[in-house]
Amino acid sequence: MNQKYDIRDIKLAPYGHTKIEWVRNNMPLLKGFEEEFLRTKPFDGVKISLSIHLEAKTAYLCKVLAAGGAKMSVTGSNNLSTQDDICAALVEDGISVFAYHGATEEEYNRHIEMCLEHKPNIIIDDGGDLVGIVHGPRPDLAEEVWGGCEETTTGIIRLRAMERDGVLKFPMLAVNDADCKHLFDNRYGTGQSVWDSIMHNTNLIVAGKCVVVIGYGWCSRGIAMRAAALGARVIVTEIDPIKAMEAKMDGYDVMPMAKAAPLGDMFITATGCKHTITVEHMLNMKDRAILANAGHFNVEIDMAGLEEVAVSKKETRENITGYTLPNGRMVNVIGEGKLANIAAGNGHPAEVMDLSFAVQTLSALYILEHKGSLPAAVLDVSEEIDDVIARRRLEAWGIEIDSLTPDQEAYLKSWQL
Repeated sequence: MNQKYDIRDIKLAPYGHTKIEWVRNNMPLLKGFEEEFLRTKPFDGVKISLSIHLEAKTAYLCKVLAAGGAKMSVTGSNNLSTQDDICAALVEDGISVFAYHGATEEEYNRHIEMCLEHKPNIIIDDGGDLVGIVHGPRPDLAEEVWGGCEETTTGIIRLRAMERDGVLKFPMLAVNDADCKHLFDNRYGTGQSVWDSIMHNTNLIVAGKCVVVIGYGWCSRGIAMRAAALGARVIVTEIDPIKAMEAKMDGYDVMPMAKAAPLGDMFITATGCKHTITVEHMLNMKDRAILANAGHFNVEIDMAGLEEVAVSKKETRENITGYTLPNGRMVNVIGEGKLANIAAGNGHPAEVMDLSFAVQTLSALYILEHKGSLPAAVLDVSEEIDDVIARRRLEAWGIEIDSLTPDQEAYLKSWQL
């Protein structure tokens, strides 16, 4: 157990339990798994290390897996998104936690390593930090790993690079790429939570402003869609001609970042790449332009370059830092350039994370059931898992859908009309 939590910290636990109970009542898929797992104990004795943003929805996922018998070891995937009252509640419930809000980079890396020291059988990762440790400085911690699950686009990029280089040691399920994850979490979850964060932290109107969205993947589509719905003019920057065409046909202006920089009032990155907003771009922005990152790591905005050239910086509002540039203009950065919707907000809505964490739950079960038979590669989540989750979610909503008749099934499988 992390020694951060002495009796004074444990007093935070009631607040954490209240938050967890709220999301439990709004996550019917996980609630159903919890009820099943208390009876069946599918993870009995299985050691799971988990690194995801440590707030209420993640805490409930941990409790569901623990209800199934898993021995959980938990850390956060961002030092600013970790909530101490949630950590305290998990500690009070007997779950090992290695995280606290505002940890230094050194402390954060140590927490990742500590989370792995019980030598897990299954890894549940967000951004690839756990997997990175066992493929880097601590390969001994991978001795008992059967496989893992990755939550994010950024993590999948890292895993595919490892697979390409022939260094990936065990199977990793691409949870992010499952339909019940990226079509909903990335689009609707990011779309809503990023704007929740921006509007709460700035207390400014969006209608009438020019919003520049960098990238047009699933996360960016959600951000652009919500910006337009709020009354903003939306500009999209892209490197992919197909996605650029999609953005244009969805009704947005499309141009290079160099041309968009002087036009935008708000800039939001969501690409998984580094330095999509450079110092040169910032020097050409309007005075007091607002910058937010919705990608996993704080490299999409060149924060190091900004720190170097800034004449001064100050807190302009809670969770916002204003940097005065050599030209006298200021840019305002939300959440230190880290994941704005969770480092400076409450993250995705519970109902959306219910879908994502249902994919995580069934993917972990899949690894357990197929241990020893899967290749050391990045693997797709099965269509069966997506189908089970989608049908359960529709049932929870009280929605019925049609089914193919035997004649229709035969028609679709035949080449003859």
